[in-house]
Amino acid sequence: MSVGGRRGKARTARATLAALGAHAFLGLALLVLAIPRLSVAAQSIELPQERPTPGGIKIIRLTQPGSEPPTVESDGTRVLVVREGTTWLAVIGIPLSAALGEHEVTVAEPGGAPRIPFDVRASHYVTQSLKVAPSQVDLSAADLARFNREHAHIEELLARYSEPPPDSLRFRAPVPGRRSSSFGSRRVFNGEARNPHTGMDIAAPAGTRVAAPLAGTVIDTGDYFFDGNTVFVDHGRGFISMYCHLRAIDVRPGQRLVAGARIGEVGQTGRATGPHLHWGLALNGVWVDPALFLRADARLERR
Repeated sequence: MSVGGRRGKARTARATLAALGAHAFLGLALLVLAIPRLSVAAQSIELPQERPTPGGIKIIRLTQPGSEPPTVESDGTRVLVVREGTTWLAVIGIPLSAALGEHEVTVAEPGGAPRIPFDVRASHYVTQSLKVAPSQVDLSAADLARFNREHAHIEELLARYSEPPPDSLRFRAPVPGRRSSSFGSRRVFNGEARNPHTGMDIAAPAGTRVAAPLAGTVIDTGDYFFDGNTVFVDHGRGFISMYCHLRAIDVRPGQRLVAGARIGEVGQTGRATGPHLHWGLALNGVWVDPALFLRADARLERR
């Protein structure tokens, strides 16, 4: 082969390598550009069932852009905000005491706080009659003072707002069993009406393992007058869970839990008529119905 022929082939090879390099660089650039979009989509989480009633949930789609969640408040309390793809959603807990009709949340923005209205509609809750020791209905002065201290402490726990956001808003129940009392039921103890039920009761044999339905940080454990041995877990952005009447507590404050981690054992401590778990969920400082967060495959037996 002539010298000119070899030089021509060399030039062709160099041009081919250059073209391949350009294509590789372009492909890498496109991949880098795509990464932020993938990371945004990865932030989407499973949402609870929406039910805008007292004790229920309202989900509002926000128009605010940006990589940081906007600050949304309901009655002066910060609301859980999560991402769905490229959109921010406010997940609002509605108090059991909420009046029917129009309510609103505010969204913090430079120059003002726009108001977003939403309606709360009626919901029917059953009435449940229970028999307990008279001392757990007509409290002594000492027991009433203890209850008031514990109630104030629980209100402080529910007001907590932390990062990061919850891993999910759909999960299985913390213990298998039969739903013996539903959220919102009107409680009548020994013939005397009391406040509505603020959680879900799951009947299960004493000693049954109680597991964290999703990741979180233990923020309190203790023996409460009505609730017995109790654990509170913070799941992020104002989403708090509570586990009551435990026979044993197997976690400590400050402990980080993964989904499925052991919390304790079902018991009958506090005001309880039999072994069961009282499971409470709170959003923006108010108790909401845990049934709205259960997955379709939860397989929790109904009462």
